[in-house]
Amino acid sequence: MNRSLYSKLVLMIFLLIVSLMTVVGAFLMRGIRVFYLNEFYKQMQSAFSNVELVNSLRSAADDADPEQIMTGILRAWSGQLGIDSGSRNYYILSGASGSYITGSDPEGGPALPVTVNILTAISGSEGCASAVNEDFMDVALPVSGEKGSYIIYIKDNKETIRQLSRELFGIIAGSLAVGLTISVLLSLLLAKTMVTPLQILKKAVEKVASGDFSDKPDIRSDDEIGVLSGSFNNMADRLENILDDLKKSESMRREFVANVSHELRTPLTNIRSYAETIEAAALPRETESRFLNVIISESDRMTKIVQDLLTLSRFDAGNAEFAFEKFSFEKSVRDVFNAMQLEARRGNQDFSLEFKGGIPEITGDRARIEQVLMNIMSNALKYTPEGGSIRINVKAAPDAVQIAVRDNGVGIPKEDIDKVFDRFYRADKARSRESGGTGLGLAIAKEIVKRHNGKIELQSKTGHGTVITVTLPVDGPGRDDG
Repeated sequence: MNRSLYSKLVLMIFLLIVSLMTVVGAFLMRGIRVFYLNEFYKQMQSAFSNVELVNSLRSAADDADPEQIMTGILRAWSGQLGIDSGSRNYYILSGASGSYITGSDPEGGPALPVTVNILTAISGSEGCASAVNEDFMDVALPVSGEKGSYIIYIKDNKETIRQLSRELFGIIAGSLAVGLTISVLLSLLLAKTMVTPLQILKKAVEKVASGDFSDKPDIRSDDEIGVLSGSFNNMADRLENILDDLKKSESMRREFVANVSHELRTPLTNIRSYAETIEAAALPRETESRFLNVIISESDRMTKIVQDLLTLSRFDAGNAEFAFEKFSFEKSVRDVFNAMQLEARRGNQDFSLEFKGGIPEITGDRARIEQVLMNIMSNALKYTPEGGSIRINVKAAPDAVQIAVRDNGVGIPKEDIDKVFDRFYRADKARSRESGGTGLGLAIAKEIVKRHNGKIELQSKTGHGTVITVTLPVDGPGRDDG
Protein backbone atom coordinates (compact mmCIF):
# COMPACT_ATOMS: atom_id res chain seq x y z
CA MET A 1 0.00 0.00 0.00
CA ASN A 2 2.79 2.41 0.95
CA ARG A 3 4.76 1.94 -2.27
CA SER A 4 1.70 1.87 -4.44
CA LEU A 5 0.27 5.10 -3.06
CA TYR A 6 3.69 6.72 -3.02
CA SER A 7 4.18 5.84 -6.70
CA LYS A 8 0.78 7.26 -7.53
CA LEU A 9 1.57 10.50 -5.73
CA VAL A 10 4.91 10.85 -7.57
CA LEU A 11 3.27 10.07 -10.91
CA MET A 12 0.41 12.51 -10.30
CA ILE A 13 2.75 15.36 -9.33
CA PHE A 14 5.08 14.52 -12.24
CA LEU A 15 2.22 14.61 -14.75
CA LEU A 16 0.89 17.79 -13.17
CA ILE A 17 4.22 19.59 -13.48
CA VAL A 18 4.89 18.31 -17.02
CA SER A 19 1.40 19.28 -18.14
CA LEU A 20 1.70 22.70 -16.52
CA MET A 21 5.10 23.36 -18.06
CA THR A 22 3.93 22.16 -21.48
CA VAL A 23 0.88 24.40 -21.45
CA VAL A 24 2.81 27.40 -20.12
CA GLY A 25 5.64 26.81 -22.65
CA ALA A 26 3.22 26.52 -25.56
CA PHE A 27 1.45 29.73 -24.58
CA LEU A 28 4.75 31.55 -24.02
CA MET A 29 6.23 30.50 -27.36
CA ARG A 30 3.10 31.36 -29.27
CA GLY A 31 2.90 34.64 -27.38
CA ILE A 32 6.48 35.50 -28.34
CA ARG A 33 5.83 34.74 -32.02
CA VAL A 34 2.66 36.82 -32.06
CA PHE A 35 4.38 39.63 -30.18
CA TYR A 36 7.34 39.80 -32.58
CA LEU A 37 5.04 39.55 -35.57
CA ASN A 38 2.89 42.43 -34.33
CA GLU A 39 5.94 44.48 -33.41
CA PHE A 40 7.46 43.92 -36.87
CA TYR A 41 4.39 45.13 -38.74
CA LYS A 42 3.87 48.02 -36.34
CA GLN A 43 7.49 49.07 -36.92
CA MET A 44 7.17 48.74 -40.69
CA GLN A 45 3.87 50.61 -40.73
CA SER A 46 5.37 53.37 -38.62
CA ALA A 47 8.39 53.69 -40.95
CA PHE A 48 6.54 53.52 -44.27
CA SER A 49 3.89 55.94 -43.08
CA ASN A 50 6.68 58.47 -42.63
CA VAL A 51 6.20 61.07 -45.39
CA GLU A 52 9.86 62.00 -45.49
CA LEU A 53 10.99 58.44 -46.12
CA VAL A 54 8.35 57.71 -48.75
CA ASN A 55 8.96 61.00 -50.60
CA SER A 56 12.70 60.40 -50.56
CA LEU A 57 12.25 56.96 -52.10
CA ARG A 58 9.88 58.26 -54.75
CA SER A 59 12.27 61.08 -55.62
CA ALA A 60 15.09 58.55 -55.89
CA ALA A 61 13.03 56.55 -58.39
CA ASP A 62 13.31 59.47 -60.84
CA ASP A 63 17.03 59.94 -60.31
CA ALA A 64 19.73 58.90 -62.78
CA ASP A 65 21.02 56.19 -60.40
CA PRO A 66 17.85 55.22 -58.42
CA GLU A 67 19.18 51.91 -56.94
CA GLN A 68 22.22 53.55 -55.36
CA ILE A 69 20.25 56.49 -53.94
CA MET A 70 17.53 54.18 -52.58
CA THR A 71 20.26 52.04 -51.01
CA GLY A 72 21.67 55.08 -49.29
CA ILE A 73 18.22 56.15 -48.05
CA LEU A 74 17.45 52.67 -46.65
CA ARG A 75 20.83 52.50 -44.92
CA ALA A 76 20.12 55.88 -43.36
CA TRP A 77 16.78 54.59 -42.10
CA SER A 78 18.10 51.17 -41.05
CA GLY A 79 17.61 51.96 -37.35
CA GLN A 80 13.91 52.79 -37.75
CA LEU A 81 13.47 49.76 -39.99
CA GLY A 82 15.39 47.40 -37.66
CA ILE A 83 17.74 46.40 -40.47
CA ASP A 84 20.74 44.32 -39.38
CA SER A 85 23.09 41.90 -41.03
CA GLY A 86 21.53 38.95 -39.29
CA SER A 87 17.84 38.27 -39.34
CA ARG A 88 16.34 41.33 -41.11
CA ASN A 89 17.37 42.67 -44.54
CA TYR A 90 16.12 45.10 -47.16
CA TYR A 91 15.83 44.41 -50.88
CA ILE A 92 15.18 46.61 -53.90
CA LEU A 93 13.14 44.67 -56.43
CA SER A 94 11.82 45.35 -59.89
CA GLY A 95 8.36 46.83 -59.73
CA ALA A 96 7.27 44.95 -62.81
CA SER A 97 8.49 41.41 -62.08
CA GLY A 98 9.60 41.42 -58.43
CA SER A 99 13.08 40.28 -59.41
CA TYR A 100 16.06 41.10 -57.22
CA ILE A 101 18.09 44.23 -58.06
CA THR A 102 20.13 44.96 -54.93
CA GLY A 103 19.94 44.82 -51.16
CA SER A 104 21.65 44.11 -47.85
CA ASP A 105 21.70 40.35 -48.52
CA PRO A 106 23.47 39.88 -51.85
CA GLU A 107 23.79 36.11 -51.34
CA GLY A 108 20.16 35.38 -50.64
CA GLY A 109 18.69 38.13 -52.74
CA PRO A 110 18.88 36.42 -56.17
CA ALA A 111 17.06 33.34 -54.77
CA LEU A 112 14.39 35.42 -53.09
CA PRO A 113 10.96 33.79 -53.60
CA VAL A 114 8.02 35.84 -54.82
CA THR A 115 5.75 36.10 -51.78
CA VAL A 116 2.14 37.18 -51.47
CA ASN A 117 3.22 40.61 -50.31
CA ILE A 118 5.56 41.00 -53.33
CA LEU A 119 2.70 40.09 -55.66
CA THR A 120 0.53 42.66 -53.90
CA ALA A 121 3.25 45.30 -54.41
CA ILE A 122 3.58 44.37 -58.12
CA SER A 123 -0.14 45.12 -58.46
CA GLY A 124 0.52 48.57 -57.00
CA SER A 125 -0.60 48.15 -53.42
CA GLU A 126 1.38 47.90 -50.20
CA GLY A 127 1.91 44.27 -49.22
CA CYS A 128 1.75 43.83 -45.46
CA ALA A 129 -0.13 40.58 -44.93
CA SER A 130 1.07 38.68 -41.86
CA ALA A 131 1.22 34.90 -41.38
CA VAL A 132 1.97 33.42 -37.95
CA ASN A 133 2.81 29.99 -39.35
CA GLU A 134 5.32 31.22 -41.97
CA ASP A 135 9.03 31.08 -41.16
CA PHE A 136 9.51 34.73 -42.15
CA MET A 137 7.91 38.18 -41.90
CA ASP A 138 7.88 40.63 -44.82
CA VAL A 139 6.44 43.85 -46.20
CA ALA A 140 6.60 45.16 -49.76
CA LEU A 141 6.24 48.89 -50.59
CA PRO A 142 5.75 49.87 -54.27
CA VAL A 143 7.73 52.99 -55.28
CA SER A 144 7.03 54.50 -58.72
CA GLY A 145 8.71 57.28 -60.64
CA GLU A 146 8.73 58.61 -64.18
CA LYS A 147 11.81 56.55 -65.03
CA GLY A 148 10.65 53.28 -63.50
CA SER A 149 8.90 51.38 -60.72
CA TYR A 150 10.50 49.57 -57.80
CA ILE A 151 9.54 47.54 -54.73
CA ILE A 152 11.15 48.19 -51.36
CA TYR A 153 11.02 44.78 -49.70
CA ILE A 154 11.85 44.16 -46.03
CA LYS A 155 12.16 40.54 -44.90
CA ASP A 156 12.82 39.09 -41.41
CA ASN A 157 13.69 35.37 -41.23
CA LYS A 158 12.48 35.11 -37.58
CA GLU A 159 15.88 33.96 -36.39
CA THR A 160 15.55 36.19 -33.33
CA ILE A 161 12.24 34.51 -32.49
CA ARG A 162 13.72 31.05 -32.94
CA GLN A 163 16.71 31.90 -30.79
CA LEU A 164 14.49 33.29 -28.06
CA SER A 165 12.26 30.22 -28.27
CA ARG A 166 15.29 27.95 -27.84
CA GLU A 167 16.36 29.89 -24.78
CA LEU A 168 12.82 29.79 -23.41
CA PHE A 169 12.67 26.05 -24.02
CA GLY A 170 15.88 25.66 -22.06
CA ILE A 171 14.39 27.67 -19.20
CA ILE A 172 11.24 25.51 -19.27
CA ALA A 173 13.33 22.32 -19.31
CA GLY A 174 15.34 23.56 -16.35
CA SER A 175 12.18 24.52 -14.53
CA LEU A 176 10.78 21.06 -15.27
CA ALA A 177 13.86 19.44 -13.74
CA VAL A 178 13.49 21.62 -10.65
CA GLY A 179 9.78 20.83 -10.54
CA LEU A 180 10.48 17.10 -10.68
CA THR A 181 12.94 17.45 -7.82
CA ILE A 182 10.29 19.32 -5.84
CA SER A 183 7.76 16.60 -6.70
CA VAL A 184 10.01 13.96 -5.16
CA LEU A 185 10.41 16.04 -2.00
CA LEU A 186 6.66 16.67 -1.86
CA SER A 187 6.01 12.97 -2.33
CA LEU A 188 8.26 12.17 0.61
CA LEU A 189 6.44 14.76 2.70
CA LEU A 190 3.06 13.40 1.64
CA ALA A 191 4.22 9.87 2.38
CA LYS A 192 5.01 10.98 5.91
CA THR A 193 1.86 13.01 6.50
CA MET A 194 -0.67 10.87 4.64
CA VAL A 195 0.60 7.43 3.66
CA THR A 196 2.03 6.59 7.08
CA PRO A 197 -1.28 7.25 8.94
CA LEU A 198 -3.11 5.26 6.28
CA GLN A 199 -0.67 2.41 6.79
CA ILE A 200 -1.41 2.53 10.52
CA LEU A 201 -5.14 2.49 9.75
CA LYS A 202 -4.65 -0.47 7.40
CA LYS A 203 -2.93 -2.51 10.13
CA ALA A 204 -5.67 -1.56 12.60
CA VAL A 205 -8.36 -2.63 10.11
CA GLU A 206 -6.65 -5.97 9.61
CA LYS A 207 -6.53 -6.53 13.37
CA VAL A 208 -10.19 -5.59 13.79
CA ALA A 209 -11.07 -7.94 10.94
CA SER A 210 -9.32 -10.75 12.84
CA GLY A 211 -11.21 -9.86 16.03
CA ASP A 212 -8.41 -7.98 17.80
CA PHE A 213 -9.69 -4.62 19.12
CA SER A 214 -6.70 -3.89 21.36
CA ASP A 215 -4.73 -1.74 18.90
CA LYS A 216 -6.48 1.57 18.18
CA PRO A 217 -4.69 4.04 15.86
CA ASP A 218 -3.74 7.26 17.65
CA ILE A 219 -3.63 9.79 14.80
CA ARG A 220 -4.06 13.31 16.12
CA SER A 221 -4.75 15.77 13.33
CA ASP A 222 -7.56 18.05 12.26
CA ASP A 223 -7.61 16.91 8.64
CA GLU A 224 -9.68 14.20 6.96
CA ILE A 225 -7.26 11.45 8.03
CA GLY A 226 -7.59 12.50 11.66
CA VAL A 227 -11.39 12.48 11.34
CA LEU A 228 -11.20 9.08 9.62
CA SER A 229 -9.05 7.73 12.45
CA GLY A 230 -11.49 9.00 15.06
CA SER A 231 -14.45 7.54 13.16
CA PHE A 232 -12.62 4.23 12.83
CA ASN A 233 -11.93 4.10 16.57
CA ASN A 234 -15.59 4.86 17.31
CA MET A 235 -16.64 2.16 14.88
CA ALA A 236 -14.20 -0.32 16.42
CA ASP A 237 -15.53 0.46 19.92
CA ARG A 238 -19.09 -0.04 18.75
CA LEU A 239 -18.18 -3.29 17.01
CA GLU A 240 -16.42 -4.49 20.14
CA ASN A 241 -19.47 -3.65 22.24
CA ILE A 242 -21.75 -5.33 19.73
CA LEU A 243 -19.61 -8.46 19.76
CA ASP A 244 -19.58 -8.45 23.55
CA ASP A 245 -23.35 -8.05 23.56
CA LEU A 246 -23.69 -10.88 21.06
CA LYS A 247 -21.51 -13.11 23.20
CA LYS A 248 -23.55 -12.21 26.27
CA SER A 249 -26.78 -12.76 24.32
CA GLU A 250 -25.53 -16.13 23.12
CA SER A 251 -24.56 -17.06 26.68
CA MET A 252 -27.95 -15.89 27.96
CA ARG A 253 -29.69 -17.78 25.17
CA ARG A 254 -27.93 -21.00 26.06
CA GLU A 255 -28.62 -20.46 29.74
CA PHE A 256 -32.24 -19.64 28.92
CA VAL A 257 -32.67 -22.81 26.85
CA ALA A 258 -31.05 -24.85 29.61
CA ASN A 259 -33.36 -23.28 32.22
CA VAL A 260 -36.47 -23.84 30.11
CA SER A 261 -35.45 -27.45 29.51
CA HIS A 262 -34.83 -27.96 33.22
CA GLU A 263 -38.07 -26.26 34.26
CA LEU A 264 -40.14 -28.32 31.84
CA ARG A 265 -38.29 -31.57 32.46
CA THR A 266 -39.05 -31.58 36.19
CA PRO A 267 -42.86 -31.49 35.93
CA LEU A 268 -42.78 -33.82 32.92
CA THR A 269 -40.73 -36.31 34.91
CA ASN A 270 -43.17 -36.08 37.83
CA ILE A 271 -46.20 -36.47 35.54
CA ARG A 272 -44.67 -39.50 33.84
CA SER A 273 -43.61 -41.10 37.13
CA TYR A 274 -47.03 -40.72 38.78
CA ALA A 275 -48.90 -41.76 35.62
CA GLU A 276 -46.74 -44.91 35.23
CA THR A 277 -47.33 -45.75 38.89
CA ILE A 278 -51.10 -45.41 38.47
CA GLU A 279 -50.99 -47.54 35.31
CA ALA A 280 -48.71 -50.25 36.72
CA ALA A 281 -50.34 -50.91 40.05
CA ALA A 282 -53.83 -51.07 41.55
CA LEU A 283 -53.66 -48.26 44.06
CA PRO A 284 -56.14 -47.37 46.78
CA ARG A 285 -58.59 -44.75 45.56
CA GLU A 286 -57.27 -42.15 48.00
CA THR A 287 -53.67 -42.66 46.78
CA GLU A 288 -54.72 -42.63 43.14
CA SER A 289 -56.65 -39.40 43.70
CA ARG A 290 -53.62 -37.83 45.37
CA PHE A 291 -51.38 -38.90 42.45
CA LEU A 292 -53.85 -37.43 39.95
CA ASN A 293 -53.84 -34.15 41.87
CA VAL A 294 -50.04 -34.08 41.59
CA ILE A 295 -50.30 -34.69 37.82
CA ILE A 296 -52.85 -31.87 37.46
CA SER A 297 -50.71 -29.55 39.61
CA GLU A 298 -47.59 -30.26 37.53
CA SER A 299 -49.60 -29.74 34.34
CA ASP A 300 -50.79 -26.38 35.64
CA ARG A 301 -47.21 -25.52 36.48
CA MET A 302 -46.11 -26.34 32.92
CA THR A 303 -48.97 -24.26 31.55
CA LYS A 304 -47.91 -21.31 33.73
CA ILE A 305 -44.29 -21.63 32.50
CA VAL A 306 -45.43 -21.70 28.87
CA GLN A 307 -47.76 -18.73 29.38
CA ASP A 308 -45.02 -16.70 31.05
CA LEU A 309 -42.60 -17.60 28.26
CA LEU A 310 -45.12 -16.50 25.64
CA THR A 311 -45.62 -13.22 27.49
CA LEU A 312 -41.88 -12.54 27.57
CA SER A 313 -41.58 -13.57 23.92
CA ARG A 314 -44.21 -10.99 22.97
CA PHE A 315 -42.35 -8.35 24.96
CA ASP A 316 -39.09 -9.23 23.20
CA ALA A 317 -40.74 -9.10 19.78
CA GLY A 318 -42.60 -5.87 20.57
CA ASN A 319 -45.95 -7.57 19.92
CA ALA A 320 -47.38 -7.24 23.42
CA GLU A 321 -50.67 -5.34 23.34
CA PHE A 322 -51.53 -2.91 26.11
CA ALA A 323 -54.96 -1.49 26.84
CA PHE A 324 -54.17 1.92 28.32
CA GLU A 325 -56.91 3.61 30.26
CA LYS A 326 -57.37 5.80 33.29
CA PHE A 327 -58.09 3.84 36.46
CA SER A 328 -57.82 3.99 40.23
CA PHE A 329 -54.40 2.77 41.29
CA GLU A 330 -55.54 2.75 44.92
CA LYS A 331 -58.41 0.35 44.13
CA SER A 332 -56.12 -1.99 42.18
CA VAL A 333 -53.69 -2.15 45.11
CA ARG A 334 -56.56 -2.90 47.53
CA ASP A 335 -57.97 -5.62 45.23
CA VAL A 336 -54.63 -7.41 44.95
CA PHE A 337 -53.96 -6.97 48.68
CA ASN A 338 -57.35 -8.50 49.55
CA ALA A 339 -56.72 -11.41 47.17
CA MET A 340 -53.41 -12.17 48.88
CA GLN A 341 -54.69 -11.94 52.48
CA LEU A 342 -55.77 -15.59 52.61
CA GLU A 343 -52.27 -16.75 51.68
CA ALA A 344 -50.82 -14.45 54.39
CA ARG A 345 -53.15 -15.94 57.01
CA ARG A 346 -52.03 -19.43 56.06
CA GLY A 347 -48.45 -18.45 56.83
CA ASN A 348 -49.47 -16.56 59.95
CA GLN A 349 -47.79 -13.48 58.47
CA ASP A 350 -48.34 -9.83 59.39
CA PHE A 351 -49.64 -8.48 56.07
CA SER A 352 -50.49 -4.76 56.18
CA LEU A 353 -51.35 -1.96 53.73
CA GLU A 354 -50.92 1.79 54.26
CA PHE A 355 -51.80 4.74 52.01
CA LYS A 356 -50.08 8.07 52.58
CA GLY A 357 -52.21 10.96 51.38
CA GLY A 358 -54.46 10.95 48.36
CA ILE A 359 -53.50 8.58 45.56
CA PRO A 360 -54.32 9.94 42.07
CA GLU A 361 -55.70 7.91 39.22
CA ILE A 362 -53.14 6.80 36.63
CA THR A 363 -53.15 5.91 32.94
CA GLY A 364 -52.00 2.39 32.14
CA ASP A 365 -52.97 -1.19 31.45
CA ARG A 366 -54.88 -2.08 34.60
CA ALA A 367 -54.67 -5.87 34.21
CA ARG A 368 -50.90 -5.82 33.65
CA ILE A 369 -50.28 -3.37 36.51
CA GLU A 370 -52.24 -5.69 38.80
CA GLN A 371 -50.12 -8.57 37.48
CA VAL A 372 -47.00 -6.65 38.62
CA LEU A 373 -48.57 -6.03 42.06
CA MET A 374 -49.53 -9.69 42.35
CA ASN A 375 -45.98 -10.80 41.49
CA ILE A 376 -44.17 -8.59 44.00
CA MET A 377 -46.66 -9.27 46.83
CA SER A 378 -46.61 -13.00 46.09
CA ASN A 379 -42.80 -13.05 46.18
CA ALA A 380 -42.78 -11.19 49.49
CA LEU A 381 -45.16 -13.76 51.02
CA LYS A 382 -43.29 -16.64 49.44
CA TYR A 383 -39.85 -15.71 50.79
CA THR A 384 -40.97 -14.51 54.20
CA PRO A 385 -41.02 -17.25 56.86
CA GLU A 386 -44.06 -18.05 58.97
CA GLY A 387 -44.82 -15.29 61.44
CA GLY A 388 -42.90 -12.73 59.36
CA SER A 389 -44.00 -9.26 58.33
CA ILE A 390 -44.90 -7.81 54.91
CA ARG A 391 -45.73 -4.09 54.85
CA ILE A 392 -47.05 -2.30 51.79
CA ASN A 393 -46.81 1.50 51.54
CA VAL A 394 -48.45 3.51 48.77
CA LYS A 395 -47.93 7.23 48.22
CA ALA A 396 -48.08 9.93 45.60
CA ALA A 397 -44.82 11.22 44.09
CA PRO A 398 -44.33 14.18 41.72
CA ASP A 399 -46.38 13.26 38.63
CA ALA A 400 -46.26 9.62 39.72
CA VAL A 401 -47.48 7.00 42.20
CA GLN A 402 -45.19 4.74 44.19
CA ILE A 403 -45.69 1.43 45.95
CA ALA A 404 -43.08 -0.17 48.23
CA VAL A 405 -43.40 -3.81 49.35
CA ARG A 406 -41.14 -4.44 52.36
CA ASP A 407 -40.62 -7.85 54.01
CA ASN A 408 -38.32 -9.24 56.69
CA GLY A 409 -37.78 -12.51 54.91
CA VAL A 410 -34.67 -14.42 53.87
CA GLY A 411 -33.29 -11.60 51.70
CA ILE A 412 -31.04 -11.92 48.68
CA PRO A 413 -27.24 -12.35 48.67
CA LYS A 414 -25.39 -9.23 47.58
CA GLU A 415 -23.79 -10.98 44.60
CA ASP A 416 -27.24 -12.03 43.31
CA ILE A 417 -29.05 -8.69 43.55
CA ASP A 418 -28.21 -7.76 39.94
CA LYS A 419 -29.70 -11.07 38.76
CA VAL A 420 -33.08 -10.68 40.48
CA PHE A 421 -34.85 -9.52 37.31
CA ASP A 422 -33.17 -12.15 35.11
CA ARG A 423 -35.37 -14.88 33.73
CA PHE A 424 -35.59 -18.05 35.84
CA TYR A 425 -33.70 -16.47 38.74
CA ARG A 426 -34.82 -17.70 42.17
CA ALA A 427 -33.56 -16.56 45.52
CA ASP A 428 -34.56 -19.89 47.05
CA LYS A 429 -35.04 -22.50 44.29
CA ALA A 430 -36.45 -25.21 46.51
CA ARG A 431 -39.10 -22.97 48.12
CA SER A 432 -40.02 -21.40 44.78
CA ARG A 433 -40.64 -24.74 43.10
CA GLU A 434 -42.63 -25.97 46.06
CA SER A 435 -44.92 -22.96 45.71
CA GLY A 436 -45.22 -23.33 41.94
CA GLY A 437 -42.97 -20.41 40.98
CA THR A 438 -41.46 -20.23 37.50
CA GLY A 439 -38.69 -17.71 38.12
CA LEU A 440 -40.19 -15.44 35.45
CA GLY A 441 -42.45 -13.24 37.58
CA LEU A 442 -40.04 -10.38 38.26
CA ALA A 443 -38.73 -10.48 34.69
CA ILE A 444 -42.30 -9.99 33.43
CA ALA A 445 -42.93 -7.30 36.05
CA LYS A 446 -39.85 -5.39 34.90
CA GLU A 447 -40.98 -5.49 31.26
CA ILE A 448 -44.49 -4.27 32.14
CA VAL A 449 -43.18 -1.39 34.27
CA LYS A 450 -40.72 -0.49 31.52
CA ARG A 451 -43.55 -0.32 28.95
CA HIS A 452 -45.29 2.16 31.28
CA ASN A 453 -42.19 4.37 31.46
CA GLY A 454 -41.88 3.50 35.13
CA LYS A 455 -39.13 2.15 37.38
CA ILE A 456 -38.85 -0.99 39.49
CA GLU A 457 -36.07 -1.08 42.08
CA LEU A 458 -34.93 -3.65 44.64
CA GLN A 459 -32.95 -3.40 47.85
CA SER A 460 -32.12 -6.47 49.88
CA LYS A 461 -29.82 -7.89 52.54
CA THR A 462 -29.43 -11.50 53.45
CA GLY A 463 -31.36 -12.30 56.63
CA HIS A 464 -32.93 -8.85 56.85
CA GLY A 465 -35.50 -8.93 54.08
CA THR A 466 -36.19 -7.18 50.79
CA VAL A 467 -37.82 -3.95 49.58
CA ILE A 468 -39.22 -3.71 46.05
CA THR A 469 -40.33 -0.25 44.93
CA VAL A 470 -42.40 0.42 41.82
CA THR A 471 -42.86 3.96 40.48
CA LEU A 472 -45.40 4.64 37.73
CA PRO A 473 -46.09 7.96 35.95
CA VAL A 474 -49.58 9.34 36.44
CA ASP A 475 -49.99 10.18 32.75
CA GLY A 476 -48.73 6.81 31.56
CA PRO A 477 -46.19 6.31 28.79
CA GLY A 478 -45.69 8.89 26.03
CA ARG A 479 -47.26 8.39 22.65
CA ASP A 480 -44.10 6.87 21.21
CA ASP A 481 -43.71 4.54 24.19
CA GLY A 482 -47.11 3.00 24.19
